[in-house]
Parts: sequence; structure tokens; C-alpha cells
Amino acid sequence: MKANLDYDYVIIGSGFGGSVSALRLSEKGYKVLVIEKGKWFKSEDFPKTNWNLKKWLWEPKLNLKGFFKMTFLNHVTVLSGVGVGGGSLTYANTLPIPKKEFFNSGSWSNLNNWEEVLSPFYDIAYKMLGAAQNPKLYAADMAIKDIAKEIGKEEHFKPSKVAVYFGEAGKIVNDPYFEGKGPNRSGCIHCGACMTGCRFNSKNTLDKNYLYLAQKLGTKIIAEKEVYNVSVINAENGNDGYKVEFKSSIGNKQKDSITTKGVIFSGGVVGTVPLLLKLKQKSLPNLSEKVGCNVRTNNESLLVVTSTEKKPKDYSKGLAIGSVLHTDKNSHLEPVRYGEGSGFFRILTVPIIHNKYMVLRLLGILGLAFKYPLKLFKTVFAKDYSKRTTILLFMQTLDSTLRIKLGKITKMKTQTEQGKKPNAFIPEALELGKKFSKKVKGIPYANITDVLLGTSTTAHVLGGAVMGEDISKGVIDKNNQVFGYKNMFVCDGSMISANPGVNPSLSITAISEHAMSKIPVKIEKPF
Repeated sequence: MKANLDYDYVIIGSGFGGSVSALRLSEKGYKVLVIEKGKWFKSEDFPKTNWNLKKWLWEPKLNLKGFFKMTFLNHVTVLSGVGVGGGSLTYANTLPIPKKEFFNSGSWSNLNNWEEVLSPFYDIAYKMLGAAQNPKLYAADMAIKDIAKEIGKEEHFKPSKVAVYFGEAGKIVNDPYFEGKGPNRSGCIHCGACMTGCRFNSKNTLDKNYLYLAQKLGTKIIAEKEVYNVSVINAENGNDGYKVEFKSSIGNKQKDSITTKGVIFSGGVVGTVPLLLKLKQKSLPNLSEKVGCNVRTNNESLLVVTSTEKKPKDYSKGLAIGSVLHTDKNSHLEPVRYGEGSGFFRILTVPIIHNKYMVLRLLGILGLAFKYPLKLFKTVFAKDYSKRTTILLFMQTLDSTLRIKLGKITKMKTQTEQGKKPNAFIPEALELGKKFSKKVKGIPYANITDVLLGTSTTAHVLGGAVMGEDISKGVIDKNNQVFGYKNMFVCDGSMISANPGVNPSLSITAISEHAMSKIPVKIEKPF
């Protein structure tokens, strides 16, 4: 590192890609700084339910300083995580490896034999994230298992592989993962509250593995800071380093800056992509014209079903996602739960009616009110809402893409790019939603924006800074190096260059491990 530079690498964001980068670069002897927009969270900081909006939602302008963010775009509503540990704070722990189609499609398909190349890095990711098979199935899982039998897919139902320490429920033990170098852990109590932040020290969030170990090796993490500019020092391609400018993300907007040899963008799609688009216009003009392109929603559908059974089972018990059903080669279904008391989403959902026209969808909801008034009343005003409610997450590998651009009124806007635009009305998902609803005497609901506008909601927006053969076909190369600049990388969901059709956290981790393996060990030059 040149004497006048503050760091070897600055990492913008502390999610799966940023955390991997921090540890592996620190192990190689580099001086590393991680800048995170969100807050630090300890177990006791997490809310008991998602009604505690100040502790759960992230919208600092409204004095909401939690870790769960909702971004409303014109084609999709994006759910994401903010805080030290990024999406791991609020994700559902699930760690599936995508099917073969993921590795052989998209803009990266001809750059490597990805399934073979990434296999050892998936193994590393499993080990680092403490992956284990869910040992207990609960009511929502068993209902999906029954549906699997009904449709002749029983052998395609299985418990999820998750980043959770099970052990003995509630019992504190010394670090079980890293030969005592990590923090103490506590056995999972299956409370279902994974996505409102684990208050029981059982969920293997990134601050308990990658970031924890990176800090021991000297990585510095500063929270509540948002990067707003990255510019080159001297050389146009960044060979002499970069200046990174940031400001407070909460309260006063005090500004500061540091210098660094290298930069790694790891702020997730809703963080990295708009920042890169802004930088291309301002200080990094050599960035590819493909910034913002090839954005995917994982072709998802989120349906919410509330039981009206007289003696309902407790659908809040278990893990956030405890099982998965592969319905065909392109699709799968997961039952999702929130813990007891977390009923906030009831005010954001309405019954879903499958129709092309909004007016007819609204009329359809009125029709339901006349046809099933009592059932509708019970689902809207259900006591113990989270105990009665299951969210059905349906995902597909079938491909379509959007493009993100900077908006004049909003921060970002989307436009269709290739294939059908994402929508909430996936026939297979609706059919499974009806089957589940019949079992629990419920009605399928969806996000109000999905029903009114015909858009979709996704917790897994991907792409926008994808891999390509050259700068005309992608933003980064096969080793995550940004075209046009030296020592600049993208390691987060925006690098995902095909549709995985499954929860992507494990793949982001594995691909980031691969990228960091290509960076050489630091060699200090003699005086």
C-alpha cells in the first residue's frame, strides 16, 4: 500500500459478499475497512415482533432505524436487509444450491464451468455459515408435506438446510464452529422469529462468523455511514487508488472520506446498482453501459394464508423456512413463518384475484366479501394472526429481466428488458395457494401493491452488475473485477448473472469466496 493511502481495501456493505471479502482479505494481510449504512445489532436489540417498527423497519427519514427495508419500484417491491451483517439479520436462514440450469445460463455461462468451479466454494460457504438440516417439522411444514402427497411429489419434499445452531434448545455453549475462535452460541428454540432478528443467539448471522473473525484479524467496521462518491486518484483507471466519500446515514449528514488501493461494492442490488449508476455519471465514467441491466426477481410469488379453523395449529412455530417442496424442475415452494405476535403484514395485504385488469381484481375482492363474508372477516381480524398465518414463497428458474435506472422523482425506476415482466399472478403459485388455503380454511392474500398494480414482491432481487465476457456484455469479469478499473470488485447479489430460482445467499457467499481466492496474498515491499 502506498504510504499516502489509508487502506488496502474499502468494502461498501457488510452482507454476504462484503463479509466474505473482509475476512479473506484480512487473512491475506490487507488492511480492510467495511462501511455499513445500517446499525450494529446485538441479540437484545431485535424487536419481539414486527409491530415495533422503530426497531424493525429501516427508513431513517421517518426515524425508523431497524434492519428490514422495503423498496417500492414500478415493477417490483423489494425486501432487503440493512445493518452490520446485511441481509443475514433478516433472512430466513435457508442455504440451497441452485439446480444445473443456474450455472449454464445467463451472461456468465460461457466464462467457466461454474458448477464444477464453485463446488468447493459452496462447501466452504456451508462450513462458514454453519449449515445444518432442520431437525424438526411443524404445522406449516406438515401442511406442505400433505400437499406434496396430493400432487404426487412426496419424494420432492424435504427439510431445509439452514444457517442455525440447533444443539440443546436454549443451552449456551462455547463456539461450536471455529475451534473456539468464534462467539458462544445458544441452541435454537424454534420460535419462528428468525426474520425479525434472532433474540436467542442461535441464527448464524454474518456478525457471528465472517465479520467476527475478520475483526479479530484487524478489519475495521464503521456503521451508520453511507458512501455517496468513489473517485480515482490520479490514474484514470484507478491504478493509483481511490477516494471514498461517505456521510452519516442517520441524523446529521456529517461527511468524511478515506483513501484506498481497492474498492469492493457489497451493498446489495438496491445499494450497489443505484450507486454505480450515479458514479458512472459523475466520477467513474469507464463503468460498463451494462450497469443496471439483467436484473432478476427470481420469478417469485408471495402469498399469505390465514387459517380460520376453530382449533388452528400454531403456524408460527418452527424456523422461518423449515422445509421445501420442489414442484417441478423449474419451481419450488417454501412455507414461511413469523414468530408469535408479528402481524404487521396484515395491514399490507388484500385477497389476491387473478385477472389482467385492476378494476376486475377489485370487483373480485368485493365478490369474495359477498360470497365468504365470515371467512373474510376472520382472516382480516384474526386473533393471534401470526399463529394462524403462513406465507407461501414460490420461486422459479424461468428467466426474465428488468433494467434499473436512476429516477427523477424516485431514487430508482425499472423498465422491462427481456421476457415477461414480473407479476404476482403465477398460475402454479395460485393453484398451490388455493390447495393450502383449502387445508386451513383460509383465503390467499398478497401484498396490496401486487394486487392493485399487478407487480410482484421479492426478497431476492438479483443482478444489475453482472458478469460478462467483456465490458460490452457485463459490468464485471469472471473473477468479479470491474471492467475499466483496477482493484475494484462487486461482491453481492448484483453480481448474480442468471436466475437461481432458490434463496441466493449461499450462492452469493460461494461466488464471493471464489472471487477472493483470486486475489494474491499481500507482499510488503522492503524499504
